[in-house]
Formats: sequence, C-alpha cells, structure tokens
Amino acid sequence: MSMTDPIADYCTRIRNGYSSKKRWVDIPSSLLKKRISLVLKEEGYIDNFVFVNKKSNKEDIRVFLRYDDNMPAITTIEKISKPGKRVYVSSDDIPRVLNGLGISIISSSRGVVSNKVAKELNIGGELLCNVW
Repeated sequence: MSMTDPIADYCTRIRNGYSSKKRWVDIPSSLLKKRISLVLKEEGYIDNFVFVNKKSNKEDIRVFLRYDDNMPAITTIEKISKPGKRVYVSSDDIPRVLNGLGISIISSSRGVVSNKVAKELNIGGELLCNVW
C-alpha cells in the first residue's frame, strides 16, 4: 500500500504515541524521517531514536518519546506543507512558533533543519511541520 504523505504519517504516529502514553513508537524509515528525528532530538523533543530491522528486511525508526513529570514533551505536532499545497518560506519569512517556545522544521537546500538553524544560516525552504 503506497502512502500519499509519509511526513503526515510520521507526525500522526508521534501524536498517537504520546496520547496513548507509549514509551516508543516504530515508524517506517526514510532519509527525510531520519533527519526530522535528528532535529527533534537536537531540540530536546524526543529522548533518542534507533534503527530497527524488521522481518521483511525493511528498516524502522524507533523513536523514544520524552516525558517530563509524566507530561509529554510534544503537546502539538502539526503538518504545514501538504502534497496538494506546498508551503515555502524565505529566510526573512521563517515563522516563530509559539513566540519562540516551539520550532518549525524546514527542508532546505542544506538539509532538514529547525527554524532557529535556518535563521542562523540565512536559508529558506519548505516548511514541513510545527512542533511545541
């Protein structure tokens, strides 16, 4: 079964894992999802992630969810750019999420980065999702 929007699936699996108080979630792997997981780990929204080989020789990403005092570290993760409507931002138009308390994840020419790193590097790109 082909998936129309794998990044929306990634966000939904993270959201569902937090809502059911899971310790980790397994997500089908891709290079873009690996980079998004790395950005979430660097920004402190997840504890860690590892790569798990399943029976069918397909690799999964096991994302270990972070809880602070039994409260999820991610309260909202929302997909911005969709397959039918891509959202691109320049370096001047990068949004501040929750007045700097959250992050945007941007796919740029230099890889997948957070909005803070994109501002420092003065680059824009496709706005993938917002996290807070």
